[in-house]
Amino acid sequence: MAEDLHIITGSKSAQYEALFPQIKALLAGESDLTANLANIAAALKEQFLWWWVGFYLVKGEELVLGPFQGPVACTRIRKGRGVCGSSWAEGKTLIVPDVEKFPGHIACSSLSRSEIVVPLFRDGIVWGVLDVDSEHPDHYDEIDREWLEKIVALLG
Repeated sequence: MAEDLHIITGSKSAQYEALFPQIKALLAGESDLTANLANIAAALKEQFLWWWVGFYLVKGEELVLGPFQGPVACTRIRKGRGVCGSSWAEGKTLIVPDVEKFPGHIACSSLSRSEIVVPLFRDGIVWGVLDVDSEHPDHYDEIDREWLEKIVALLG
């Protein structure tokens, strides 16, 4: 297990390239889901200094707040509601450049301006989502989508 995170500067792609093997090392040999989700959230928050990084887990017909880094958050989100619930319902990554323009956006924090939500799959079924918020508009792009999907795929 890696005990320290090596934070680098440079292009977004270079940062992900350096962070990905470190996240793999954090997960290596650890079977506890909560520990793994917590370390992924912490590693992403530390590397990119995003406003909020965390997981919501499917519990019945709702997403329930899981491990996260950042200010307090919404605890429960119904399927199809907001960006997280929509990502769950659609089974795809959603990039929202301006959360104010997303129909039904759930404002857990008025400081959040853009968001990316990546579904977590097991056997073709969504079991949770990775939610990342920025206080800057238009913060996330296809580079984030590609790498965040690779990172959550490590969870199996």
